[in-house]
Amino acid sequence: MHVDMDAFYASVEQLDHEEYRGKPVIVAGIGKRGVVSTCSYEARKFGVHSAMPTAKALKLCPQGIFVEGNFKRYGEVSRAIFKIFDDYSPLVEPLSIDEAFLDITGMENLMASPKEYAQRLKAEILEKTGIVASVGIAPNKFLAKIASDLEKPNGLTIIPHDKVQECLDPLPVKRIWGVGAKLNHQLSLLGINTIGQLRQADYKRLVKQVGDNRAQKLAQLAQGLDDRPVAPRDKAKSIGHEVTFGEDLYCQEDEEQVLLDLAVRVGWRLRQAGFKAKTVQLKLRKGDFTTYTRQKQLYDASNFDEDIFQAAVELFR
Repeated sequence: MHVDMDAFYASVEQLDHEEYRGKPVIVAGIGKRGVVSTCSYEARKFGVHSAMPTAKALKLCPQGIFVEGNFKRYGEVSRAIFKIFDDYSPLVEPLSIDEAFLDITGMENLMASPKEYAQRLKAEILEKTGIVASVGIAPNKFLAKIASDLEKPNGLTIIPHDKVQECLDPLPVKRIWGVGAKLNHQLSLLGINTIGQLRQADYKRLVKQVGDNRAQKLAQLAQGLDDRPVAPRDKAKSIGHEVTFGEDLYCQEDEEQVLLDLAVRVGWRLRQAGFKAKTVQLKLRKGDFTTYTRQKQLYDASNFDEDIFQAAVELFR
């Protein structure tokens, strides 16, 4: 089972602000370098979507309600939803703050049917959090994720074993995980635009176009094959914080002040979680999007702001 909250951040905003309901809500970074995190379905009608520059979203939907987002609040709602997940399956694999896989294998005695079980889950999420979820049920993770997206919002789709190709074949090939714009274009050069066409494609030509490993994976997914188990995640192995600037920074004093602010935030989160860190890593992105990553080991594991800051400054310089 794949469970996905519909337009999660925007839905929480509409839940908390009655005046936003039924209106185009866009959760985004404000400023010329801001990016849309998510938007309500009312905003999507205007062509707004996730990862779109805020400036473009503003042109497409000038009447939209733009909010920077309350991520602490989103986390609260997410934790409440995942607590519900734990009552429906012993194996829950989070994909993000608002979606997860639930393994319901062998749980037939707990449900009248998989459909009834999903309906019950959706109803409990709505009752306890006010958030609408879409659910997909299928023989494996790949198919379940595709299923949850087929009837959004408020969807419930089941793909049984004997309907896999009937469901997959008409879908655009970009529905497959990992098929972005570049790979989609490569496949289109072979006349492959749907999953059905991919399944029937000449394998040697496919290998020549996209490489052996990728061709093998694509061919498997086109047949609905995916043997990955639902894998609950371990505890976080890292804690970090990052910031993007509306204007480029040119002064070293300003840059080091930013590093101090980041060190304070990370140190506080480490102490809140009861952790100490042995490694400090710095990621730096320049105005031309060139990105550098550097890291160093601390002499002793620490969660003190000053230790983190000094390591960050050394890496920066």
